[in-house]
Amino acid sequence: MHELTTWLSGTADPRTFPYPAVLREFHRVGKHFVEKELLALLDETRARVAGATAAAGDNRARLLSDFLDVTLDKWDGRYDYRSYLALRLLRLPCGTDDPPPAEDDATARRARDRLFVRLVADALAFELAAAAHTTDLLPQQRPGRPVVTKRCRLGVRAALPPLARLGLVGAVGDDEPATTAAALHAVAAGLDADGDPPLRLSMLPVHVTHDEYLFIRVLQAYECLFAGVADELRVAVAALAGAAPRAAADRLGYAGDLIGAAGPLFSLLATMQTESFRTFRQYTEGASAIQSRSYKLVESLCRTPEGDRLDSVAYRSVPEVRSLVRAGQPTIDEAYRSAVRAGRLDGAGRMLVARRMETFAGALSQWRRTHHRIATRMLGPRSGTGYTEGTPYLAAVRDVPVFTAVTAGSRPVDPIGGRTA
Repeated sequence: MHELTTWLSGTADPRTFPYPAVLREFHRVGKHFVEKELLALLDETRARVAGATAAAGDNRARLLSDFLDVTLDKWDGRYDYRSYLALRLLRLPCGTDDPPPAEDDATARRARDRLFVRLVADALAFELAAAAHTTDLLPQQRPGRPVVTKRCRLGVRAALPPLARLGLVGAVGDDEPATTAAALHAVAAGLDADGDPPLRLSMLPVHVTHDEYLFIRVLQAYECLFAGVADELRVAVAALAGAAPRAAADRLGYAGDLIGAAGPLFSLLATMQTESFRTFRQYTEGASAIQSRSYKLVESLCRTPEGDRLDSVAYRSVPEVRSLVRAGQPTIDEAYRSAVRAGRLDGAGRMLVARRMETFAGALSQWRRTHHRIATRMLGPRSGTGYTEGTPYLAAVRDVPVFTAVTAGSRPVDPIGGRTA
C-alpha cells in the first residue's frame, strides 16, 4: 500500500497518517478479508507511534493508537464486541482506558445527545447516498426504495428526543422521510465540537454487505444510550444514600425516558434484511452484545446480580463490571431499602421513588423483550455470535427482575420482607 509505506518511510507523524487510504482498503473488502501485508504494515505503524502515544496531551497520536487498536483486533486475536463497534474511537466506555467523566451533568448529557444524533444521522446519510448511487461503499444486497424510506422515517423519529433536548427539534422539519433525513444530517454536521470523535474512523464493517452499516450504527447508538443511563443510575444511588428522594427520582425518570424513547432504534434495526444479516454475521464470531459493558453496568447498578448470573458467560464477558459487583458496587435496590430502613425515605418521597423505579423497570423490561423478538427473527434457532447461545439466552434473561424492592403498580416492598399496605 503506497500511501502507508511512504508515510512509514518518512517521519511517521501521526498528524499526517493516511486514514483515507487505509479506510478505503478496509471498506473495499471488509475487515475480515484485509490482506495480511496491510495488517503487518499497520502493526509496524503501531510500534512506531507507541512512544508518541505515551506523550501527554498528544491527541493525534492517541487517535491513531485507538484507530490501530480497532483495525488490528483480528490480527491480534482479541476481536470482540467493543472493538467491532470501535467504542474507544467514539470515546464511549469500553472497560480499559475509559475517557474521564465530563465536568458536569449538563455537559455529559449534551455530549451523549450530540453523539447519538450524529450516529443516527450518519446511518441515514449512507442510506440516501446508496439509494442515489453516489457511494460504492458496502455494495452487496442493497435494500429497495421502500425500505430506505422506512429507515429514514424511523431514524428521524429515533433522533427527535435528543434533538428536542438540544433545542433543535424544529430544524429537521416534517417533510417526506428522505428530505427530513437529509435535514437531520445537515443538523448533525453542525453538532461537531472540538474533541468529538471522527465518525468515519469508527465504521469498519467485517464484510461488504450494505446492511452492516446500519447494524453497526444502531448498536453504537445503543452503547451511547446505555452509557448515559449508567451515569444517571450512579447519581441516583448517591442521591438515595444522601436522603435526596427528588433528585433520585429525577435521575431515574431521565434514565427511563432515555430507554423508552429509543424504541424506534429497534424498529430501525428490524428493517435489516435477514439474509444480509446472516451473510455478514458469519464473520463476526467473537463479537457479541453479551459483551456490552454499558448494558451490564446498567443491570448491575439496578440490583446485585444473583450468584449464578454473576458466574455466567454474560458477566465473565465483562470482567471489569464483574469485579465492581464482587467488590460491593452499590445499587438502586439496596440504596432504596437502606434509605427506608434508616427512615431517610418515607411518605411521599418513598412513593415517588418507587413509582420511578417501576417505570424504569418497565422500560428496561420492554427493551429486553424487543431485543429478544428481533434476535429471534434474525437468528432463528442459530447460536449467537461470540460463542453464546443466542436467542435461548435472551429468552432466559428477558424476565429477570430489574428491581426486587418494588413490584408492579409501584407497591413498595417492605425492606425486611412482605409488602406495604
